[in-house]
Amino acid sequence: MTDHEKDLASLVPPVTVTRRGFTLGSLAVGGAMGMGFAVAALPVRAETRVTTDATGLDEGRFTLPVAGFDVPCYSARPAGGTMLPTVLVAPEIFGLHEHIADVCRRLAHQGLLAVSFDPFARQGDVATLPDVQTIISTVVSKVPDAQVMADLDAIAAHAGSTLGGDPAKLGITGFCWGGRITWLYTAHNDAVKAGVAWYGRLIGAASDLTPRQPVDVAGDLSGPVLGLYGGADSGIPVETVDQMRQALAAAGTPAAAASEIVVYPDTPHAFNADYRPSFRPEAAADGWTRCLAWFRDHGVA
Repeated sequence: MTDHEKDLASLVPPVTVTRRGFTLGSLAVGGAMGMGFAVAALPVRAETRVTTDATGLDEGRFTLPVAGFDVPCYSARPAGGTMLPTVLVAPEIFGLHEHIADVCRRLAHQGLLAVSFDPFARQGDVATLPDVQTIISTVVSKVPDAQVMADLDAIAAHAGSTLGGDPAKLGITGFCWGGRITWLYTAHNDAVKAGVAWYGRLIGAASDLTPRQPVDVAGDLSGPVLGLYGGADSGIPVETVDQMRQALAAAGTPAAAASEIVVYPDTPHAFNADYRPSFRPEAAADGWTRCLAWFRDHGVA
C-alpha cells in the first residue's frame, strides 16, 4: 500500500450512514459563515457538528502573497487583541473549509490568534472535487513540502507584523494531512515553541516532493510536539506510532524528550472531525483539553 493509499484508507473508513442527522444545503462550498465545507467531506453530520460563532472576535478570510501566488488564508483573534500568542492551523486534506475555520474560532475564544491557509490552492481547488480519491491523485500528491514550509513561514511573519501576533509565542497544530505538517514545521522553524499533531502520518517513502517524514525529523524539533492518535486508525497503524516514540527517545534532544504521544484505544482517524461519522466526542474533548494545556505549558499561550 502506497503512502497515499494509506491516507485514503484513513479518510474513507467503512461506516454505516443513515439519512437522519445529515444535511447538505447551505453547508456546501460557500455556505455557512462564507466558508462552507468541501464537497468531498459532505454530507455533514448536523447532529454532532460544532458551530463556534464569531462574537467578540476579529475574523475573516484574506490572501497573502507568497512566491508570486496569493495564498488563501483565514484568521481569528480576540477583537482588538495585540501581541497575542499565535497558533498556525494546518488543515485536513479537505483544505481550508468550514471545520478548520471553526477550529480557528475556538482557539481565538481561548485568547489566541489562530491562522490557517489553503496549502493546495496552487495545485487545484480541493473544495470542489467530488471525492477523496480525486483530491489525493490530482492535487495533494503534487504538493511539495518545501512549498508548504514557505507558506507557513510567510504566514507566521504576517501574523507578527500585521495580525497582532506575538512572534515569541508561536505554536502550530494540524489535523490529518496537517498533523504530518505539524511535525515537519516544528522541525523546520526554530521559532515554534510547541506543536500539537492530530492523527498525522508519521512514516513513508521519501520522494522529491516529500523528502522527509516526521520519524526522520525527531531530532530536529525546535519545541515539543504532542501527538494525538487513534488506536483503530486504518491508515496509521499503531506500529508506526511506536516507531515515532522510538525515534523521539533516540533523538536525545530536549524537545524530543519533552514530546508525548497519546493513543486513544478503539478510536478511528479524524476523531476530532465533529461533522463526520468518525467523530468520537470523548477522545475529541480530551484531545482539545490536552492541546490547550500543551500550548500553555510550553510557552505559547
